[in-house]
Formats: sequence, structure tokens, C-alpha cells
Amino acid sequence: MSLHYHWSVRTLLNLSIAFDAIRQNKLKSLLTSLGIIFGVSSVIAMLAIGSGARQEILEQMSLLGVNNIIIKPVIEQKEGPVQEESETSTMKPGENQKKYSEGLTLEDGEAIKQYIPHVEFVSPEIVLETTIIRSGYRRSGKLVGVTNSYFETTEFQLLSGNFFRDEHLEKAVPVCVIGYDISVRFFPGENPIGKQIKCGNHWLTVIGVLKERRVADRSFEHLGLRNTNLDIYVPVKTVLLRYLDRARVTRQDILRASRQGEVTKGVNYNQIDRLVVRVSDSEYITTTAEVISRMLERRHFEVVDYEVIVPEQLLEQEQQTKRIFNIVLGAIASISLVVGGIGIMNIMLASVMERIKEIGVRQALGATRLDIMLQFLLEAITISLSGGIIGIFFGIFLSYLIEQMTGISTVVSTVSIIVSFVVSITVGLVFGSYPANQAARRDPIESLRYE
Repeated sequence: MSLHYHWSVRTLLNLSIAFDAIRQNKLKSLLTSLGIIFGVSSVIAMLAIGSGARQEILEQMSLLGVNNIIIKPVIEQKEGPVQEESETSTMKPGENQKKYSEGLTLEDGEAIKQYIPHVEFVSPEIVLETTIIRSGYRRSGKLVGVTNSYFETTEFQLLSGNFFRDEHLEKAVPVCVIGYDISVRFFPGENPIGKQIKCGNHWLTVIGVLKERRVADRSFEHLGLRNTNLDIYVPVKTVLLRYLDRARVTRQDILRASRQGEVTKGVNYNQIDRLVVRVSDSEYITTTAEVISRMLERRHFEVVDYEVIVPEQLLEQEQQTKRIFNIVLGAIASISLVVGGIGIMNIMLASVMERIKEIGVRQALGATRLDIMLQFLLEAITISLSGGIIGIFFGIFLSYLIEQMTGISTVVSTVSIIVSFVVSITVGLVFGSYPANQAARRDPIESLRYE
């Protein structure tokens, strides 16, 4: 116990001497720690950007769903003289006529569910622009035709009421589930369940309200999604029977629209706007996507008017890109720390040369080599640690500044602060060891004679 006490007293004494030396050279100590300050702040900012990127990826995955394959129609863009359409329409069979596809339909989804293994369910989606009216208040919005599978793929939760029942889905009943913002704007201070709201030309009965889902605007823009809090959801067959079924549009209708001057804009003849296929396990996603592509190619008579997207793979590629970016940032931050450490070593070596006489006096008064080494080592660690603490606060401020100025999401975690704290101590320990060792190895007599 006495040995432990003696060691503690010596350490505190050497620490006090180190503090005195730093106080007497405040400006030099501050300039010495600048490299550590910038290095640690870079580490904090780099880890914050990395954490923000991971959070954004997880957010996007929750929006697109896990183990999902998305199928979207590709609307053909037409351009050129109207006569070309007329000539094409008068071609005889077998004269290289362009093959015709009826587009993406509910039957495509049913075929995928029935014939392709490892598919848990298929969720169709139809999106229509509409006008929402109630109690003298009007606004434009989106009417979305879905089944209950849609709410499962997107992991929506109910705030009140229920999802669709089987009779709603089969009989095209005029009912709806509304987003949170719709309930707030059209039913302020009242329970919307059982009440009616007008969408387009039809009145719909509200049977459910979704919980609020707040997601960064950047995620919506990046993924091409909409603010689902402002949507009204109805059974998909209700949309097809009561609003619009684009599959009923004939080729003559399309040609007629083209002759009326719409040749530069593709006509959407797809019955549905999106199919989401849920696969039972992520290991089957790639093969299932390939099988779906081949099936749709046959069903659409080799007309590739669809796009098969695997969100998980796209987000993994994006995550890999951001990971490389973070590694580059980490390398830059590491260089800053190394430069800061070299600065500490240089200043401490210069400090040893300036204080040779002081070293000799301490040795003459009974200080051991360990005491001298501890004095300079603790001084280096103190400078490095002080720079690290300042760097942590500066790094937090820098992360906030990056998020405000660039819109890049940053998350400062406790782990990044602990890592920066440990790194700053390690830098002081590593780069302060050599100068401390040089000071401890000096001969006392030569040190006292040094001028």
C-alpha cells in the first residue's frame, strides 16, 4: 500500500510540474495542439457523416421494404411526324409490325404470385391525381389503389380504425384508409372513422387512419417516393371500377391521341403503376428478379415496357460508395492526427533542449529517470488530451455546420466521442515517448554544466 501511495504522489508531482510548464508556455502549447484539434474534429465529423449515411440507408430500406422487388412500367416516349403512325397502322400482318403489349396489369402480379417460388405476396399499386374535398376545404392529392399487402411491404401502422376487409377488396367497396396529414387537415379535432370524404367524383368512407411517418425530404427525392402522409388509400379494384382502368384504352385511342398532337409524350396504358414482390429470403432476390424478367418478357410479347428494380442491391451499392467516401475522410483525418503528433514530438524535443538545466537540477535533487520521463510524457499527453477535448467540441460544431450548409445528414454518436478521446491520449503517449526518453537519458552532470 505504501508503495502504491508513493507512486501516486510521484505521479501527481510530475503532473503538477507538467501543468506548470504548459501554463508558462500557453501560446506554444496551443499551437502544438492545433494538429490534434483539427485531427480529432475531422474524425468526429467523418464518423458523424458515416453514421448519418448509415441511418439514411436504413431509412430508405424501411421505405422500400426488406426483401422486395419493385416492378415499374416504362412509358414509351414517341417523337416524330404523325404520318409515321398512320403508315405503321396500315401495315399488313407480317410486315415487321411492332409487337403490342397491354402493359403492366393485375394479371401480371397474379401470375408472379402463382408460378414463381419463394414469393410471399405481390402488392399492386395505382396512383391517380385527384381533388380531395370536405366541409368546404379542397386540396389536390393522390388516390392510391392498393391491397393490404401494400401496408405490410411499407410497414405502415394504424393510428385508429382498420385496414381493408376481404369484402372491401373483392366487391370494390368505396372505403379508404387515410394518411395522418389528411386526418389532421380534413378532420381537425374529430375522429374521422366512419365519416366520408370526397375524392374526385366519389364519396369514400374512412375506415382507418395511418400513423404519422416523418422521413427526410432528401430520402423521398432520392428514391422517387411521395409524402405518404398526404395519400388516400382505397382498394385497387375500387380504383379500376369507379375511377380509371387504363387497360381498357385501345390502341386506336392511343393513335387518336397521337394524331391530336400528343406525339411527343408517351401515353400511360399500364393498368397499374407499380408491383412490389416480397421474397421470402434475401438469398432468392437476384434469381427471383431474373425469373420475373423472363416471365414478363413472355407475357408482354417481348416488349420490354417494364423495369425490374432490386432496392436492396441498389442501396448496398450506395452504401459501398459512401463507405469508400468515409474511408477517404478517415485517411485525411488520420493524416491530420499524425501531423499533430509529429508537431507534439518536435515541440517536446525543443522543450527538452530548452530545459536541460532544469532536468539536471531535478536529477541532482533526487529525481530518477522515471520521474523525468513521466514529467515530459505527462506534458505531451496533457497537450494532446486538451487538443482532443477542444477538437471534440469543434467536431460536433463542424458536423452541425456540414448538415446545415450541405443538407448531408450527420449523427454524432457517443462511440465517435470515445474513439476521439482515446485517440488523442494515444497520440500524446506515442509521440511523447521519444522526447521523454531523451530527457530521462541525459547525464545529470552534463545537464548542470549546459549553458
